[in-house]
Amino acid sequence: MSQTSSALPDISVVVPAYNEAGNVVPLAREIAEALEGRNFEIIFVDDHSSDATREELVAAKAELPMLRVVSHRHNAGQSRSIRTGVMHARGAVVATLDGDGQNPPQDLPTVIDALTRPDAPEGLALVGGDRTANRQDSTWKKFASRVGNGIRKGLLSDDCNDTGCGLKAFRRQAYLELPFFDHQHRFIPALMNREGYLCEFRPVSHRHRTIGSSKYTNFGRLFASLTDILGMMWLNSRARSPRGTDEY
Repeated sequence: MSQTSSALPDISVVVPAYNEAGNVVPLAREIAEALEGRNFEIIFVDDHSSDATREELVAAKAELPMLRVVSHRHNAGQSRSIRTGVMHARGAVVATLDGDGQNPPQDLPTVIDALTRPDAPEGLALVGGDRTANRQDSTWKKFASRVGNGIRKGLLSDDCNDTGCGLKAFRRQAYLELPFFDHQHRFIPALMNREGYLCEFRPVSHRHRTIGSSKYTNFGRLFASLTDILGMMWLNSRARSPRGTDEY
């Protein structure tokens, strides 16, 4: 697989992974294929897995020269894994997707191209995927997600139907301006809005998990979301915007 050469990549694809042995290397290959011909890097962040996730990724670097492997020394969660990846990223545009392989990499151009299109509105900093019409999960999981998304959207007015979708593209610098907390990845659109940035969303596909199991439970996810929403409401209440700056 070829990759356009340049001192710095235009795009950094960040993939958080925890105990995803068997999933990560096929996923890395799919990402490389989906972005064939572009100037990109792939950063997998291993969140201190107890299986062979890191070893499989390190071995795959010989096959995929654009692949980078960053490993946490202690388990720190998905939000911290994303942040670690963004901190290591060299591209001005960062795209993320989940390490379980349920976000098809062929949808990466959908969100990346929407973000970087010439006629994008000023201030557009994030384009997120929306799996609502194509989600391949159990009925109960989809119901719990719909309830959680509805509550969050109503209270935070972030206009996002599917904040849990791991497939996103955003401006690295804009992300680094956001306050960080555990579970932040579910509130990135709301946090972008808080900083005055615009977000858009595009329908994307979704597929069944074939190896391993989910790291979340429905009730655990819902409880964490409700408590985090209260924190987000407090953050929004304390926000003050200068509405831009001028230098003289």
